[in-house]
Amino acid sequence: MGETAQDKHADDRLQALTNALERGTLQNVWKMLNNLHPAEIAQLLESLPPAERDLVWKLVSPDNGGEVLLHVNDELRTRLISDMGPDELLAATEGMDMDDLADLIDDLPDTVIREVVRSMDKQNRRRLESVLSYPEDSAGGLMNTDTITVRADVTLDVVLRYLRLRGEIPDLTDALIVVNRFDKFLGMLSLSRLLTNDPNLTVAEVMDRQVEPIDANLSASEVARIFERLDLISAPVIDSERRLLGRITIDDVVDVIRDEAEHSLMSMAGLDEEEDMFAPVVTSTRRRAVWLGVNLVTAFLAAWVIGQFQGVIEKVVALAVLMPIAASMGGIAGTQTLTLMIRGLALGHVGRANARWLMTKELLVGALNGTLWALVVGLIATAWFGDAMIGVFVGAALMINLVIAALAGFGIPLLLRRVGVDPALAGSVILTTVTDVVGYMAFLGMATMFFL
Repeated sequence: MGETAQDKHADDRLQALTNALERGTLQNVWKMLNNLHPAEIAQLLESLPPAERDLVWKLVSPDNGGEVLLHVNDELRTRLISDMGPDELLAATEGMDMDDLADLIDDLPDTVIREVVRSMDKQNRRRLESVLSYPEDSAGGLMNTDTITVRADVTLDVVLRYLRLRGEIPDLTDALIVVNRFDKFLGMLSLSRLLTNDPNLTVAEVMDRQVEPIDANLSASEVARIFERLDLISAPVIDSERRLLGRITIDDVVDVIRDEAEHSLMSMAGLDEEEDMFAPVVTSTRRRAVWLGVNLVTAFLAAWVIGQFQGVIEKVVALAVLMPIAASMGGIAGTQTLTLMIRGLALGHVGRANARWLMTKELLVGALNGTLWALVVGLIATAWFGDAMIGVFVGAALMINLVIAALAGFGIPLLLRRVGVDPALAGSVILTTVTDVVGYMAFLGMATMFFL
């Protein structure tokens, strides 16, 4: 994949910062940092080794500190917070949006949390409690309580005068939320309708009543899918009685999508998406050792299967040369199906209604690919070793393994999800074990029956 202009810009920024640090020109580093968006500062911090990172963090303006902490990974955030004093942390949280503060507050020391809550007025305290009462990965945990609401019975002219008196509106406000006197959701008044309709019309006459609000208990993944499907910029969040609680904006949804993508990618290698690339060697070694140990167990299982056919392997050396082919091809074919299934489950494309059709399709794909490559590999093996039976065995084993791999790649994610295990985390290990064992048993088993 080619380097994008954004990637090149980030790389140039990192190189310029590194050069300034090496020259010791901290004034230039300070200017560079405080001309960047907090997310860009966070990216730089995540890209630096510990010593340089500590120095750069000390140069970040206190006004940006809270936002930067929100954008770095969990591990780095914990480390930075542990090195900050109570006054620094209080300064970092000052002026943050309620949803952002809710994301950060769990990582703060108890003494700082008490000071933050004590410094709030009664209304903001209630808003924070409202967000914190929901799980972090739910719509309620994502929402921001900073909303603009209007009544249905007022005119557009009254709404416009009200907005002018406010002087500003929350970021990413594309519509005002219409509620009744009990704060129950009625509909949305888009800014475009507000500005282009007759000011003498009432809100009730021009508002959109078809907008479906988001339940506060809905998962963050489902929220992301709704935003993607409907191309939303913001959406209202309600409780079980349709009372308005807040709204979710697209910037928070983008974070959810990014986090889920990172989780799927890193989980397939047994890693945590929040792991710090520049963590100490011993820490990284300890974390990765666990997953390597799991894989070692499955490798011994495959080795044990091979060991059961030691006699025929010693007699026919060609088998030792060819036996990895069926296992390897099965692993690749199974991984293709597994990846598609994990993606389909994540996007909500796979369910009971279409599971059987998908299974049939994947089995047919496995059978057709198995037939094609069995012929190719069988002919190559026959020509290589001058023995047609060896070609038949490896070709048959390849066909069997590609069909089994398709079935395993389809079924493993569904089974893991049913028992509450993340398919991205354990799917690849189980699949590799299945394709290795089946590939070796099919090839060596048939060879044993013929040669011994």
